[in-house]
Amino acid sequence: MSKSCCGHSHAAPIKGIVKAAPHEHQHDSHCCDNASPTQGCQRQTSRDHQEHGTGECTGDEDPPAGAKSPPPAHHAHAPDGPLPAPTQDSRRHSWQVLGMDCPSCARKIETAVSRVEGVTQARVLFATEKLVVDLAPGLSPDPVTAAVLAAGFQLKGNTQAIKADDKQRSPWLATLGNLFSKYGQPLSLAALMGIAALLPDTLGKPLFVLATLWGLWPVARKAWALTQSGSPFAIETLMTVAAVGALFLGETAEAAMVLLLFMLGEHLESYAAGRARAGVSALMALVPDKALRLRKTPEGELREEVAAEQLRPGDLVEIAPGARLPADAVLLDPLGAFDESALTGESIPVERRRGDRVPAGSLAADRVLRLEVVSEPGHNAIDRILHLIEEAESQRAPIERFIDRFSRWYTPAMMLIALLVMLVPPLAFGQAWDPWIYRALALLLIGCPCALVISTPAAVTSALAAATRQGALIKGGAALERLTHIDTVAFDKTGTLTLGKPQLTDVIALNDRGEDALLALAATIEQGSHHPLAKAIVAAAGERGLSLAAAQALRALPGMGVEGRIDGTLWQLLAPSRVAALDAAVQARIATLEQQGKTVVVLAQPDTAPAALLALRDQIRPEAAVALRELSELGLKSIMLTGDNPRVAEAIATELGMGWRAGLLPQGKVEEIARLAETQRVAMIGDGINDAPAMKRASIGIAMGGGTDVALETADAALTHNQLGGLAAMIRLSRAALANIHQNIALALGLKAIFLVTSLLGITGLWIAVLADTGATALVTANALRLLRKR
Repeated sequence: MSKSCCGHSHAAPIKGIVKAAPHEHQHDSHCCDNASPTQGCQRQTSRDHQEHGTGECTGDEDPPAGAKSPPPAHHAHAPDGPLPAPTQDSRRHSWQVLGMDCPSCARKIETAVSRVEGVTQARVLFATEKLVVDLAPGLSPDPVTAAVLAAGFQLKGNTQAIKADDKQRSPWLATLGNLFSKYGQPLSLAALMGIAALLPDTLGKPLFVLATLWGLWPVARKAWALTQSGSPFAIETLMTVAAVGALFLGETAEAAMVLLLFMLGEHLESYAAGRARAGVSALMALVPDKALRLRKTPEGELREEVAAEQLRPGDLVEIAPGARLPADAVLLDPLGAFDESALTGESIPVERRRGDRVPAGSLAADRVLRLEVVSEPGHNAIDRILHLIEEAESQRAPIERFIDRFSRWYTPAMMLIALLVMLVPPLAFGQAWDPWIYRALALLLIGCPCALVISTPAAVTSALAAATRQGALIKGGAALERLTHIDTVAFDKTGTLTLGKPQLTDVIALNDRGEDALLALAATIEQGSHHPLAKAIVAAAGERGLSLAAAQALRALPGMGVEGRIDGTLWQLLAPSRVAALDAAVQARIATLEQQGKTVVVLAQPDTAPAALLALRDQIRPEAAVALRELSELGLKSIMLTGDNPRVAEAIATELGMGWRAGLLPQGKVEEIARLAETQRVAMIGDGINDAPAMKRASIGIAMGGGTDVALETADAALTHNQLGGLAAMIRLSRAALANIHQNIALALGLKAIFLVTSLLGITGLWIAVLADTGATALVTANALRLLRKR
């Protein structure tokens, strides 16, 4: 941030809640409305872009020249980290995927799609249920959609025809049809098993066989599809082998029970995934599909209802009380109250004045309001949060990456152990075959990694959803894990510890002119500046009702101040260090004001004694003291890093009870963070462009939600409600999430270890093994969902 004449920058910060990652915003393509249902191409629920009516599933624009090509997706698993931009020789497509119960489902889809010829990259964003594929130009996306369907999952487009048929039926028939399609298989299997249990063995045993075959058919079909698509060690494969083996051994009741418990576990995982994604779904629902647009015609003002994605910057919209804003907009009415709790977590409506920017999704609280749209389709505040959530999902925690790698060899290893258990005792020691085959099948079910795989992402997803609902955005599991380990929090001053809105506190006349006359002179040469200090001086003059003359020859004095001619006389507004003719008495007064935490500027004419001192003070955030006290209670140290002068820094730091470093340029902040990082893990929180390098150098960077887009992009987390009070809550949530992950892993591995031993000893059988796995999944899921209620 460049320095102005007063020793501070005159660059106006660009305000915003969050900004989308450029690679997704600029290149993410979506299939058009007239694409065939078999393609499954969808307009995104997050409203990334408006369709252009081409009828093709191609990228919105060519990728940037010179972009490096990532390795083909079929050569490796999808990499961790943000989704790279499409290469120069590929086009981006995206679909919404249905039927995913856990992150391992996402991996299966990625594996299947990566095997399609021409796919250079495939990534499934589990939180928003989106499949993003980079495909060579000119190739049809049909093989991609076919691969997803063959792997046993659905694309949203493929359900549209069914939903259209549902609309033609009566509501209760449609409801019954949906319930049967979702729960028909486990309910019918349970009914067959119940009837078989009541019948004599001569009739019951064949009915158990029939029940097993009925339940096995969809499981075996999906296992075969996953094997063909490159996932041979899926849980469906293990269940199929176990059920067929149990039938072979004559354990018909256990075979059916294994499948029933597996289906119940699948529904439990689906419920957990839906609960964890509830926060994201709620965000998507904040932006209405329709908007009331105002258009001027020769006959008068015309009100027309249009789709929200048709709005463009400059359009005028009107919203009624209780309605939500369909795009980011500027208020045109003098005053309006908006409920922004869904975005910020603050329940009290916020009063906005004419010219204030209001984020999409805000709810008009008290009256009909008119606003001017300022965001492009797909670029509003809600869309930007959704993009950052998608980006956050790719930033997986180290412990999650380890579990993912572990599970990839864990299942094949368990299958090998089961094979050895089946073969070695009978062949090497002459043992009977049936008992050891049975024990081997039980080991296969224990080899199911579901509970282990879901242990970390379930906790991470729940924590991220809880944080988002409370006005904090954490960019993924990696940031969540780093947040738990920090020792020190470094704060920028302006806009972070303070409101970034200084107010004029003193006008001290040093000659025979009155205070109002001197303030009017200062305000006259500061007119038009966007710097907070300049605006504060102009605002103070306006509050006093002072009339400002026209200034000529206004210009900045680099590193010194600003000057302009008023009625032919040259006036300057300078930092005290740039004024030579200051006597001891004036310097003492300046020192006194600075010790009070005030910034002083001097009004003077060249080569003459100064005419006035103007003191301004930025107001400390009302919640800052409480927030720092909460951090101290968590065992964290706090330090302020600022470019302001030492006296001002010391005054504010003393009032807040924290350490400080002053007079730091952006590079100085980076060096201070590096020095602190030698002995401790540091979080840097700021809001300006000049804070971005220090935030990047810190263990974790946290941006204030009202800060610049650069700071928000650089940060690993953001306080979208722009309140420091959420910082301690964010850290407490991250610590709870890490503890939850450790508990989940202990539960998953502990139960498996117990039943591994009992199965080898013949104490527990097949249905107990699958019940243990389902039980572990249930316990892990329930434990993770507790984070959704964490405050």
